[in-house]
Amino acid sequence: MPRLNDPASRLPVDGFRDGAPGWMAPILRYCARCGGRLAFGPVSGEDRPRYHCIECGHVTYVNPRIVATALPITDDGRIVLIRRAIPPGVGTWAQPGGFLEADETVIQGAVRETLEETGLEIVPTEIVGIYPQPRASVVIVVYRADITGGEMVITDETLEVQAFEIDELPWEGIGFNTSLWAIRDYVRIVRPDLDVEQLGAEQADF
Repeated sequence: MPRLNDPASRLPVDGFRDGAPGWMAPILRYCARCGGRLAFGPVSGEDRPRYHCIECGHVTYVNPRIVATALPITDDGRIVLIRRAIPPGVGTWAQPGGFLEADETVIQGAVRETLEETGLEIVPTEIVGIYPQPRASVVIVVYRADITGGEMVITDETLEVQAFEIDELPWEGIGFNTSLWAIRDYVRIVRPDLDVEQLGAEQADF
């Protein structure tokens, strides 16, 4: 069987301290259950050191969050991307999407985020890929989606919303490695004549 592509595994996992990204340190101090101080170390029954409360023993797991996103495709095969107006990656291009809410499925999250960021109503039809970014503690799920309604509009979260022909994609302006990998994977399917590994460049920070 063919081996699944795992581009994130090629990048170093930098900036981690005690099993978590360094930027998480301020929120890993106190127990969410009792308010006691958290410590990092061995925990009975666990296969690796964990954050745990020294007062009540409650274990605080550091797990990535899900980001639900979509590549909306127009009837003539163009890919809708947004140019981000909010951090991170202000001014760069990416697919619409955002953090999954606790009361929705991943597909529902991708539909909601796409409508919020582009004004487009979509129906996801297949998974393009699932892309981890350990340093950001996220896992990005990317769907290919048909556009079923709405109208492209600029929102508070976007500087531009644009549908790109495959040969006009803004490869050098893509803001996140996860977006780059997803767009490459989609283009690899619809335009096998293109050497997508030569399009765009992986970045150190995203």
